[in-house]
Amino acid sequence: MIGFLAAAALGAATPAAEPPAPLLNADPAIFVVRDADTTVYLFGTFHALDTKTEWFNDQVKDAFESSDELVLETLLPEGRPKPIAGAAPPQPPLRLPVASSASFLATTRMAISAGKSQGMQVGNGADMVLRRIAEDEGKPVEGLESLQSQLNMFSRMPATAPAAPPATARVGAPVHGNAGSMESLSRSMAEMQAAWKRGDQSVFVRMLGQVERASPGMYRMMFVERNAHFADWITARMQKPGTVFVAIGAGHLAGKDSVLVRLAERGIESARVN
Repeated sequence: MIGFLAAAALGAATPAAEPPAPLLNADPAIFVVRDADTTVYLFGTFHALDTKTEWFNDQVKDAFESSDELVLETLLPEGRPKPIAGAAPPQPPLRLPVASSASFLATTRMAISAGKSQGMQVGNGADMVLRRIAEDEGKPVEGLESLQSQLNMFSRMPATAPAAPPATARVGAPVHGNAGSMESLSRSMAEMQAAWKRGDQSVFVRMLGQVERASPGMYRMMFVERNAHFADWITARMQKPGTVFVAIGAGHLAGKDSVLVRLAERGIESARVN
């Protein structure tokens, strides 16, 4: 460090930076439901990503650019969404339920650390990237649920439920505060990220099964109930003409209780775009 500072002070030339490695192409899963005058794209997101691949291209980009609005799973308060006519007024300040605050914060810190060990950042997550693009393009943005509602959900989790990383991947193995579990969580998140990049739903189906076996109550709250809510919203939105890009966690579009299954039960068939 001292030698480097001395060289800089003397105006020594520094080696030219190596060009960045070319990004690999990723093909995360995207689905569509449509009728005569309405199209809803359903894009499964991953909430924290590295910067090694390009995923906003091909079918995903085409679907996004053709859409009139972006609808995210959760609308985080630090963003700058454009107002939507008829939208609910701004939410009051977030209140973290006391019963869940310690476990929520500890789990979030653990998930962030595990993700960083794999080069993953929440700022690179598909949700954040899509929101930034939408805001830059002046595309309306709204959320299916508020962050406060997610925090309230954590306050109702069964007492024996294993913690889950809400800020990164919505699906994962149970987490506890030891090095072995951190290593396991890191591997799990890397595996899910790789599966997401290649559009492989089977890994998410397996992870969902692990969550359900470990804590049926948590699985019901995080996936069964919310997937039904998401499907209800999409069903209602199909009554209004237009094209909508809905981006929700990839785990919500996989498995026996997925949003796609709930839509099929309501007579709305989906098709994979890519």
